[in-house]
This record gives sequence, structure tokens and C-alpha cells, in this order.
Amino acid sequence: MRQTFMKIILPAALSAALAFSGSAIAEGFGAAGVLSGKNKEDLPPITLSAGEPISEGAWTLKSGTYYEFEIIGDGSQELALVGPEFFRAIWIDEIVVEGLEIRPLGLDSIEFDEAGEMEIGFLAIKPGRYYMKIPGTSGETQRVEITIE
Repeated sequence: MRQTFMKIILPAALSAALAFSGSAIAEGFGAAGVLSGKNKEDLPPITLSAGEPISEGAWTLKSGTYYEFEIIGDGSQELALVGPEFFRAIWIDEIVVEGLEIRPLGLDSIEFDEAGEMEIGFLAIKPGRYYMKIPGTSGETQRVEITIE
């Protein structure tokens, strides 16, 4: 079995990896691939504050682009942000909280018990329409609509 792996599967996997990295370089992403600085955009922050809108407006994202955004909790109330479908449509590179870098396998929601900030860096992957919102709310200002094209 080991010889079969070494003779057939390993060369095929290496060939596929080289083809992918070659296409990423050919598309202008550079040696770092899709995580290069040329492929990064900053999004407007999300603010968690009692009775205030959480975002300036909807987000339109492009699949294959790396994004970063901040979530700012002002401590006026214990507030959470949910968006499980959105979090499953992206690959989260890292979450930074007070200089600590967290690299999660997945995410369902976040919560601020007191004032603080975090930054999330992610790669948009699956096209579709999504949202993030404060759970238990129904107002348009308490959610951000997200489209990945």
C-alpha cells in the first residue's frame, strides 16, 4: 500500500499543488498566493452598541479576496454577533483580540461582555447572500447584509 501511495498518489498530489500555485502566480497573486497584500481589502467596522446601527451598510465581497474588519463593542450592553451561514462561507485566517492571534477552525458567533475590539481576517469563498446580526433582533440596523460574488 505504501509503495502505491508513493508511486501514484504522491506525484498526483504534487502535480495538483504545483498547478494551483502556478495558476495563482499567473493571476498576479504572487508567491504568497491569495493571501498576498495585493489581494487584501479592508471592510468598514461593525459596532456593537445598545440601540445603535451595527454597520454603515451592506457588504459586497468577491470570492477569492482576503478581507479584514474590526468589531468594536462599546460596553453599553452585553451583545453578540451571529452569522453561522456567513462564517461557513468563508475561511477565517485569524481573529486578533488585544494582540492575541487566534486561528480557529470555524466560528458560529462572538460576544462582547464588556468594551473591547477584535479584528477578523478571512478569505471569501462561497458565493451567496448572507448576514451577521445581533441575535434576537429583527431591525435592519441590527444586521449587516453580505453578498459574496
